[in-house]
Amino acid sequence: MAQRILVVDDDRTVADVVCRYLEHAGYEVEHVGDGAAALASVARHTPHLVVLDLMLPVVDGLEVCRRLRERPDGVPIVMLTARGDEADRVLGLQLGADDYLSKPFSPRELVLRVRSVLRRAGEPAGAAPELLVDGGLEVETGPRVARLHGRELTLTLREFDLLAHLMRHPARALRRAELLERVWGWSFGDQSTVTVHVRRLREKIETDPARPRRIVTVWGVGYRYEPADA
Repeated sequence: MAQRILVVDDDRTVADVVCRYLEHAGYEVEHVGDGAAALASVARHTPHLVVLDLMLPVVDGLEVCRRLRERPDGVPIVMLTARGDEADRVLGLQLGADDYLSKPFSPRELVLRVRSVLRRAGEPAGAAPELLVDGGLEVETGPRVARLHGRELTLTLREFDLLAHLMRHPARALRRAELLERVWGWSFGDQSTVTVHVRRLREKIETDPARPRRIVTVWGVGYRYEPADA
């Protein structure tokens, strides 16, 4: 059965091109033109992924993103932004978008980003499930569940993958570009995406996010995961 993609964009020309490319790539595609219709569609039938424009009538894209992240199903979100809307893009990532593209964009690149997000949403082919444990923090890669002191954490797709990658490489300085490639699958891109996701992870796993003890900044390089039991 084809995976279902919900495209949310009020620009009919852009939406037609995006839908056509996604359908050609083998996805089942539904298009809606405003935020309220998007929320109603997701409530009726949860898609495998949402392609979400930020500038929407009725309910804007940031609010749609926020409401989707309140749902327990964790539907992946690829966000579309105008090139100059950096503040909105960062806010969208903070709200839990898994990926983003700035307009104008290549429809082929969008399809590649969608494939990457969907691939990472499932169990990687050939990879054995892992149990990563560090003090009271536990990450199970099979069911994609993370717990802190027995309490299940609400993590987005990218936050989960980033945490798992960091825990697999303890006490090692990891460059932002390396994290972008290993976790996001991008060989190039805006490294502030990594910064935003690290900030969100710290808010969820650190006792004091302003003074992190697990995910430590390595100035001029990137980040290092320090095991709590070290």
